[in-house]
Amino acid sequence: MKRYITHILLFVSIAAVFSCKKYLDVKPDKSQVVPVSLDDCQALLNNAGVLYTLYPSTAEISSDDYYLTSEVWTSLPNYRREPYLWLKNSDVIYTDWAAAYSKVLVCNQILEVLDKIVPTQNEQQQWNRIRGAALLLRSMSFFGLAQVFAQPYEASTARQNYGIPIRLTPNLGEKTDRGTLQDTYDRIVKDMTEAISLLPSKQIVSLADKSISMPAKAAAYAALARVFLVMDNFEQAFINADLSLREKGTLMDYKTINAQPTYPIPRFNVEVLYETGCNALVPITYGIVNPELYNLYESGDLRKTLFFRNKGNDTYQFKGTYIPGTIFNGLATDEMYLIRAECAARAGQVSNALVDLNTLRMSRWDTTYVPLTANDADEVLKMVLTERRRELLFRGLRWMDLRRLNKDSRFAQILTRSLNGQEYTLPPRDLRYTLLVPREVLERVDIPQNPR
Repeated sequence: MKRYITHILLFVSIAAVFSCKKYLDVKPDKSQVVPVSLDDCQALLNNAGVLYTLYPSTAEISSDDYYLTSEVWTSLPNYRREPYLWLKNSDVIYTDWAAAYSKVLVCNQILEVLDKIVPTQNEQQQWNRIRGAALLLRSMSFFGLAQVFAQPYEASTARQNYGIPIRLTPNLGEKTDRGTLQDTYDRIVKDMTEAISLLPSKQIVSLADKSISMPAKAAAYAALARVFLVMDNFEQAFINADLSLREKGTLMDYKTINAQPTYPIPRFNVEVLYETGCNALVPITYGIVNPELYNLYESGDLRKTLFFRNKGNDTYQFKGTYIPGTIFNGLATDEMYLIRAECAARAGQVSNALVDLNTLRMSRWDTTYVPLTANDADEVLKMVLTERRRELLFRGLRWMDLRRLNKDSRFAQILTRSLNGQEYTLPPRDLRYTLLVPREVLERVDIPQNPR
């Protein structure tokens, strides 16, 4: 059996290399590697190296959480240097696209196998759990791609703007097109909604390393809350964040965490609903935290010592990641408190928003914490969004937030970078907030490029 699973994972690795050549135009010999059972499907889901790095790294490289010195920038390849400066025709790394669609392929392979299995009564729970996980991971891959390679969602234009290719089968010869942005989000919402109905409430936690090996309902609700937030559907974002927190709303107490380790925050901590990562090594390895961001932390805020490593000369490096050496882009309860608070503030529910905001902040401060108070909904909304900056930095969420908040003139920002005496800017709603489809993809698949 072990050898059989190795064959399956080898197929997945080959698929990742050749992704997007007419979906996967180079077809390995699958005669020995096609999964056929529930255990085979579970083995594919357990392959963390393939499935759990879901978010394209270029978005994090383009964000404003950090800056690079000219020496570091010069040492990087073009596909890292150009997106950092938001150049009009930036070279985008092919694997950002290919890796995401390799995950889609794996999920589609699993879903096709499940369609052919009539589960027994004893197998039904496992069948449901595997299908729910595959739907959730596929939709999260689609969502990550849409935050980078499709324009920001606006209901008024979503039926005119391009979406991303939505692949729903493992058929390597299936025709590829981009469809509309509305098509993309409709599919994401549909898949996540079905995943919620299938996944169990209880998380499956490894006894060996406390890792969460399979998503539960709380994770699916959280993913859907994130999607609805991007869609400006604040009512549904609130509902799903609330449902996620009702399933699991635990927060860490930062007063109990030792700030001395290289990465102080425990990897599989009580806030994690589901772990996914983002291989954006440049920001977390070489990046210097944006001084404006660092200065948001007040005396008494324990994140100031748990999140940052002093590099000297008033510069700081981020160390608050949940995954040592890379960026945690998974789903966690802290984000759900902030989504629920933001949506409550937008609905004028000031007291509810403040309860969530203060609950989170109290867990992040020392004993000197004094709860925030306010009566004005707009003021509370600004408080929540500022707290989102403090809490969710280097989480693969900043690019998403910039894109959605730039639609509101109250929160729109002009980004600037200085390098070698030259200033680079990115205005709100600029077309460069949608990255170009990698040229290797366009050479292989007949789909339209994003506008410039």
